[in-house]
Amino acid sequence: MTHFTATLLTGIGATAVMDLWGVARGPLVDAPPPDYGLVGRWLVYMRHGRFRHDAIAKAAAARAERPLGWTAHYLTGIAFAAILVATQGTAWLDEPTLAPALAVGIVTALAPFLVMQPAMGAGFAASRTPRPWHSRLQTLLTHAIFGFGLYAAAWGLHVLRAS
Repeated sequence: MTHFTATLLTGIGATAVMDLWGVARGPLVDAPPPDYGLVGRWLVYMRHGRFRHDAIAKAAAARAERPLGWTAHYLTGIAFAAILVATQGTAWLDEPTLAPALAVGIVTALAPFLVMQPAMGAGFAASRTPRPWHSRLQTLLTHAIFGFGLYAAAWGLHVLRAS
């Protein structure tokens, strides 16, 4: 397996771990799973020159927003895995360690805090949500889970390649 393929599969695996957490956390912390259809809606509106919304959920639904949002979500996970491999080198894929993966996962929380939440109407770091600190902690925790997923997926691939 090439390092490119391993990076691709690591990103997909980590994103899947994050999505499993998104479903499991609901009953644990009273939070609905993320709606990636809203990400798709945001992206569709970008094509028409609108990059910021007061409340993306109130914007008119767009055709194919759900598959577009889920595709963007997984491509973003792959891109973040590529950043991890770019910063740690391909040797990390051969011998994955937890600390760099967790660090990258936590740093990726900057994307929603600084870009997505403000542009979709939730404000800087979820400041316009009903419970900003709850939202912030959930974002950080979810991205830490993504970081753990980077490690777990790379480790799983490492074990498969070794056998």
